Amino acid sequence: MKCDDQIVNRIKRTHGQMNGVLKMMEQDTDCEQLVIQLKAIRSSIEKTIGLITANNLIQSIEKEHSIEVRDIKDALDLIVKSI
Repeated sequence: MKCDDQIVNRIKRTHGQMNGVLKMMEQDTDCEQLVIQLKAIRSSIEKTIGLITANNLIQSIEKEHSIEVRDIKDALDLIVKSI
């Protein structure tokens, strides 16, 4: 599967958030702040999973049927946003 730049950038941002949480832990940051950041990371990962799944579905349909799927992308993006 070919991942587009949007997905790669999302993973890079999540990686940066993870590094930030590690620094917060080293600085004995308040538990509540750590949980807030970890929930944001979890949300980012869940949305990334949705994007990867949607992109894979589109790519599979296009490859199998030798067509370019345009109209379904907006519908799948809406589903991913609702996660």
